[in-house]
Amino acid sequence: MPIATVDPATGETLKTFDPLGPEELERRLAAAHAAFRRHRVTDFAERSRLLHRAADLLDQDRDDIARTMTTEMGKPLAAARAEAAKCAKAMRWYADRAEALLADEHPLPADVKDSGAEQARAVYRPLGVVLAVMPWNFPLWQVIRFAAPALMAGNTGLLKHASNVPQTALYLEDLFRRAGYPEGCFQTLLIGSGAVEAVLRDRRVAAATLTGSEPAGRSVAAIAGDEIKKTVLELGGSDPYVVMPSADLERAARTAVTARVQNNGQSCIAAKRFIVHTDVYDAFAGRFTELMAALTVGDPMNESTDVGPLATEQGRADLEELVDDALGNGAVALCGGKRPAALSRGWYYEPTVLAGVTPQMRIHHEEAFGPVATLYRVRDLDEALDVANDSPFGLSSNVWTRDEEEQRRFARDMGAGGVFFNGMTASHPAFPFGGVKRSGYGRELSGHGIREFCNITTVWHGAV
Repeated sequence: MPIATVDPATGETLKTFDPLGPEELERRLAAAHAAFRRHRVTDFAERSRLLHRAADLLDQDRDDIARTMTTEMGKPLAAARAEAAKCAKAMRWYADRAEALLADEHPLPADVKDSGAEQARAVYRPLGVVLAVMPWNFPLWQVIRFAAPALMAGNTGLLKHASNVPQTALYLEDLFRRAGYPEGCFQTLLIGSGAVEAVLRDRRVAAATLTGSEPAGRSVAAIAGDEIKKTVLELGGSDPYVVMPSADLERAARTAVTARVQNNGQSCIAAKRFIVHTDVYDAFAGRFTELMAALTVGDPMNESTDVGPLATEQGRADLEELVDDALGNGAVALCGGKRPAALSRGWYYEPTVLAGVTPQMRIHHEEAFGPVATLYRVRDLDEALDVANDSPFGLSSNVWTRDEEEQRRFARDMGAGGVFFNGMTASHPAFPFGGVKRSGYGRELSGHGIREFCNITTVWHGAV
């Protein structure tokens, strides 16, 4: 894929960029390493001041960067503004809490004495230069949820962003520069995916984090494993959305629509598989389909648009293949299932609800990255769990039930990194974020996220 801004609403290439040459890439690697040696010894007060300044600038830039994101990857303009605001909030959250999250840990006095020590503690020290390989779907948020904790911990960052959001990527580098971060603390690398291996193998790069496809995760994990370098991977999901008889069906149906089509359906934590108890299946399916069919598909710059275009032409083609395979093998489209006839330009796809999905269909096992929902009818809680867990992914999950025993069972037995009851999955700075199975490993956000790229060092003092 060329490094270019291509408007998904029209298919028009607006701007192209040359990848970094070897000399400039080397200069940036050297700058990141040099910056780490200085940044690692700054105090939390200085790091907090810089990150607060970056958050303030992001708030001031919100409308402009929102339009850039919408132009590059097609999310509705209102959603782009909300993403920018969420990023500023997360930056302030880490700026205010990092020192406490990384405070020294002291074992019990009896255990210290038992070890023969006069005193002992565990301290968190930064690892070094962290390479972030990030996707286009949340082009600000995916980066900030890595950058804010990494910088507050004393690391420096190199961003290899998706090739279709280069202007957003360059904005992020400029944001941290304007906030006063020293040269090299945070840099964007305009490089193709083929150049990632050399950067990751460079001795000056200490670790990597990747959000993206399963093949990309496998590649980065293999290279990092060969180099014995730490990685955190978030590789997508096919999140279940379970509706049990005690649910508030109207709320569950309305929330289901938002959970499925957020970001034009291109979210790792979007609900994708709707697993509904037979007692309420017909009522839920009817209302959910009605609401999905009523969504407005159109220009993402229009404030009244609910669903914009998919980000890339290939992404729409991949989604069409999944839907066509399901329909060809017996599934039924309750709504949608095709390109909107009125939108001949751009990469649009109708909000779609598929019923009668079976394990023989690709969409049962593969992630549908677009506004396509699959419906399943189940007899009881056990079958709901079986269907929910019958996926190679395990990022998050949503369960609608007011029954406390059912909540206990789902919380215990759901194979996912999160279980959200009577609401939709959301990422928040206070909550650890990540998955199991092929959704990846490691955690972002919360105290767990900031500690991922720290060296946990034991400091032991013997008697003098």
